[in-house]
Amino acid sequence: MDCKLSNDFPFEVEILNTKDNPEIKDYLNDDQVSFARVGPKKFFFPSDFLSMAPSIYNMALRSDDTFVVTFPKSGTTMTQELVWIVCNNSDYEKAKSSPLNERFPFLELSSMVRKLSYTENEIEVLKKAMMPVSINEIEKMPSPRFIKSHLPLSLLPTSLLDQTKVVYVARDPRDVAVSYYYHDKLMNLSKPENDFKQYWKYFVSDNISFGPYFEHVLEAWEKRNHPNMLFLFYEEVTKDLPRAIQRVANFFGKTLSDDQVNKLADHLDFDNFKKNKSVNLEYLQENGIFRSDGAFIRKGKSGGWQDYFDEEMSAQADKWIARNLQGSDFRFPDC
Repeated sequence: MDCKLSNDFPFEVEILNTKDNPEIKDYLNDDQVSFARVGPKKFFFPSDFLSMAPSIYNMALRSDDTFVVTFPKSGTTMTQELVWIVCNNSDYEKAKSSPLNERFPFLELSSMVRKLSYTENEIEVLKKAMMPVSINEIEKMPSPRFIKSHLPLSLLPTSLLDQTKVVYVARDPRDVAVSYYYHDKLMNLSKPENDFKQYWKYFVSDNISFGPYFEHVLEAWEKRNHPNMLFLFYEEVTKDLPRAIQRVANFFGKTLSDDQVNKLADHLDFDNFKKNKSVNLEYLQENGIFRSDGAFIRKGKSGGWQDYFDEEMSAQADKWIARNLQGSDFRFPDC
């Protein structure tokens, strides 16, 4: 069924009935959740997203807002922490004492939490842990606001790049898929019996939330030269953290000494970052919302996909990437 949400949200929406889409139903760990495809590029979301999509698209922006935008599992959390510390005069005391989600909220979070999957107590824990969780709460935040989103640029406010600073991070989709697979298992969002090979099929057929992957990334790539856009590759960030930190500082007009750069690089080093309680969401495991046999900050390395792809999957991935990059100058860095 196709429909339009409102006059101020100029996108057609296709509601997906899970009974008629077995490839979606077989993935879910909750048969009561439905999905939708939004706009001409068919971005894929839980249908709960539709209730807030117009509000996000038309939200009031401020000139001192900062957005970190990524496809999920592309180094978002590390980038948020990097940006926040650079822009807040290296305030490590507040960074360590305040949850990242409080300092840098997730814009569309409330539409991503499948309420039918959680008990009332778990929903309360989620709200407390992930505040603010609504557009109204974000609108009431004091300036300067730092906001995270996994939405493609086309579904964010049209004046985003003209009014705010945006840092976009892209990551090799094969590594993204592996990380996303473990993320969904951690959050009990996928059926336990589904293995990664099955998950990869969902990924390349655009049946994963926020996909299609390449439509998402290429929208940002087209805007990479806008003065208010900093486009980063996760592989380059992790390969040379000091250089990435300096690029971020330059983008925001901040001057950092070598000691400040090195301190932040150490703070973001994966072994230290994984232990950082303000970013690793351990409390969601302690309260039973996340599974106990995983971690929100998992491995963070580049090229780890090679441990999960057999020869057939690798060949399929090569063809899929080549097909989607045909006619584009976008290429992943050789790191």
